[in-house]
Amino acid sequence: MPLYSFEGKSPTIHPTAFVAPTASLIGDVTVEAGASVWFNAVLRADFGSIVVREGANVQDGSVLHAGHDGPVEIGAGATIGHGCVVHACTVGREALVANHATVLDHAVVGARTLVAAGALVTGGTALPDGVLAMGSPARVVGPIEGGNAEVWVNGNPPAYQELARRYLAGFGEA
Repeated sequence: MPLYSFEGKSPTIHPTAFVAPTASLIGDVTVEAGASVWFNAVLRADFGSIVVREGANVQDGSVLHAGHDGPVEIGAGATIGHGCVVHACTVGREALVANHATVLDHAVVGARTLVAAGALVTGGTALPDGVLAMGSPARVVGPIEGGNAEVWVNGNPPAYQELARRYLAGFGEA
């Protein structure tokens, strides 16, 4: 996997984390236990740090970048879906940023919140815990309880943690 040092800082990956061989991690990146970073994801920590907490997952083609004045933190068990852009912000524990969503500088996505596919969370926005936010700019449309959003928020972390374990055990060139 492409791991690159930048100005004396190098990625740190827990032995139980899965990082796909085509993912690129640059600089001050930490990937904690049981977390996963999937194919063609780019985590570029040249202006600040990026932390992918325990059991979180960053899916294929997503780009995470720490800004001039802010790090990126992905909470424990959180999901960054396919093709997302996450820039200098905080994503809470077990939150789900769905496919092709964008979360910008100084935004905070609350714990167990779902940012809908294609949504734009503008800079400085604070989304509370346990809600569904959608649109551009993203707006809270209600709680996630009892709906399809809750199914995704509940089901995605264990599914990707198990998939990462399977990849660690049985992935290789054919």
